[in-house]
Amino acid sequence: MATEDREPGIILTDEEKKRRRQRNVAIALALTALCVLFWAVTLVKGPAMFNRPM
Repeated sequence: MATEDREPGIILTDEEKKRRRQRNVAIALALTALCVLFWAVTLVKGPAMFNRPM
């Protein structure tokens, strides 16, 4: 395969690259917040959540 024959594809502008980065940071922050929330709920409930009737 010759790489010289390939066309470059989609080229993003600087504004599009900036928006993509901001979107990625927002997704990462939301995912981190969700993980912290799950961890905090598990910590608060503690081992008592395993002693419930089935």
